[in-house]
Amino acid sequence: MVKDFAANPGSALRSLAAVLATLATAAAVVVGAVLAVFAAATVAVIAIVGSLLLALSGLALRARRTVRARARGSDIIEARHQGGHHWVAYGWNERR
Repeated sequence: MVKDFAANPGSALRSLAAVLATLATAAAVVVGAVLAVFAAATVAVIAIVGSLLLALSGLALRARRTVRARARGSDIIEARHQGGHHWVAYGWNERR
């Protein structure tokens, strides 16, 4: 019944329906734009955090290699516990 009434040319309900449809369309466009910006911001934050984690892991690996290289050339010798008060040292005669 309302559908038939709105279909009549020149009815007030038809004009009101057109205005409400326009407002609903505008609201849908605004909500869609806000959601698109939110999604883009989320992707950007994920990319930034991922890049930071990759950079930190690279720095950690470089620091680990540097520490290993320094430890090989340092004055540290290797010693193994044989039991009781007995220790055997290796590498002490190879110092330079």
